[in-house]
Amino acid sequence: MQDDYKNISARIKNGEGLQLDFKHSISDTKKIARSLVAFANTEGGSLLIGVRDNGSIAGVRSEEEYYMIETAALIYCRPPVEFLHQNHIVSGKNILEIIVNKSVNMPHSAPDNDGIFKSYVRVADQNLVAPKTLVEVWKRNKKNYAGVKLVIDHVVETLFNEITENGSISKSQLMRITGIRSAEADKLLINLMLMEILDIEMTEKSTRYIFHPDYESGE
Repeated sequence: MQDDYKNISARIKNGEGLQLDFKHSISDTKKIARSLVAFANTEGGSLLIGVRDNGSIAGVRSEEEYYMIETAALIYCRPPVEFLHQNHIVSGKNILEIIVNKSVNMPHSAPDNDGIFKSYVRVADQNLVAPKTLVEVWKRNKKNYAGVKLVIDHVVETLFNEITENGSISKSQLMRITGIRSAEADKLLINLMLMEILDIEMTEKSTRYIFHPDYESGE
């Protein structure tokens, strides 16, 4: 029990991040569904229910919180997200931990504020809407598509040169400097990610494409 207390306390002290999210309480099943699918679509992670954003302990109010999470996972996650749960006692208060593993059934989606189902991805301590290119990569990897062929033409050379010189490129930049259309840009970016030549770098305001670490290292 003492080891568990030290472990959970240390995790809370380190704050929210890629694989950890704090929730003071559960009042919106659709919002919690976005957190569940973001973990499932990324590297997995844990929700700590009963912990405020600043790390202070509020405690879980009732068993109703668990049932709301269960509803979120089964009804508002498509496909449903599987999870485990564990209870912790910190400062005399109960914390409910919801553990989500990285899914083999990606992409998962959940409703946005307008009720439209979208796929989410975990970036640092945020849940962001996944761009169409990334969602398509997930779908193709799931279906074990055959190998991708790449023709090195002026568009590919321009893309590579731009990333080499500036570190990254956006889809809009690629279209502007090469003159290709949106669908063609999507197809190229998707193929390059499937080949692990490109990787994606996201923030709340932008989506950019960079060289995959394995491609840069020559592996």
